[in-house]
Amino acid sequence: MSSLKILGCRLDMLDGREATSTILALARDGRGAQVVTLGTEMVVHAQNDPGFRAIVNDSTLSLCDTVGLLAVARRRGAALRERVTGVELVERLAAGAAAQGLPVYFLGGAEGVADAAAAALQSRFPGLRVVGTRSGYFSEAESPAVAAAVAASGARLLFAGMGSPRQEYWLAAHLAATGCGVGLGVGGSFDVIAGRIDRAPPLARRLGLEWLYRLVKEPRRWRRQLALPRFVWLILLDELRLRSPRNDAVGS
Repeated sequence: MSSLKILGCRLDMLDGREATSTILALARDGRGAQVVTLGTEMVVHAQNDPGFRAIVNDSTLSLCDTVGLLAVARRRGAALRERVTGVELVERLAAGAAAQGLPVYFLGGAEGVADAAAAALQSRFPGLRVVGTRSGYFSEAESPAVAAAVAASGARLLFAGMGSPRQEYWLAAHLAATGCGVGLGVGGSFDVIAGRIDRAPPLARRLGLEWLYRLVKEPRRWRRQLALPRFVWLILLDELRLRSPRNDAVGS
């Protein structure tokens, strides 16, 4: 599996099909494999949070979740066909887990959202074994009990929808205690799957404008969207550094 680093964060060159088959294999046979669905906001956050950056780089898989990262990866020569969004990955994995009989746990969202997302996926994929759900509203002091509840359920695949960077930090600290083969950070995917938030139309997604659709639908997200121009600026600076004559001389 090939990978590259963008602003110090590892990105693995897997498409949706490859990511799904790899994660399902890890869920069956692995123990404590953390999967990150990496977005531009997360890369920007990592610039000032070395602990978070270390979690991304130490993860078993770091997948391309946003069009900005996909564009940079392709610009740097990567043969990456598509981004792997959290929502689509959860749907793919639910289908695969149903076919293989893998038990799944949904952790995150507001009260009732994980239940609704799990029910929606069970309706779409008969045979999906949901062995537990829980909201993401709990304190760090409660985390050991939450991890123990996941372990008692027998889940092999854990979807953690608690928002970044909390979900990545939580999985890094507690995934081993859950006994799951894989823990996957999925952000706000439960809200979309449960029908509480509309996803952008297919055309907007193909054009890479899902972020704009979300901003129009949820104007309160404007502060988060400030990460996008910052990401572009950091990439420009990074490319100037990579192309500088001094770096060419050092690398020769």
